[in-house]
Amino acid sequence: MGTAIITLLIAILAVFATVSTLKNKNYLGFLFALATVLVFGFFSIMTLIKSGYPEG
Repeated sequence: MGTAIITLLIAILAVFATVSTLKNKNYLGFLFALATVLVFGFFSIMTLIKSGYPEG
């Protein structure tokens, strides 16, 4: 559960980085930030769905 929370926080911070790089017109940084959002966001959501959400 801790890993999913940490990766979700990384994905949220990467969203802010994505917006910041677009404001500064840094397109290579935008690509890396977008890739980070996609990878870490997917990993955290799938971890929460598959093994992090308790079944009652």
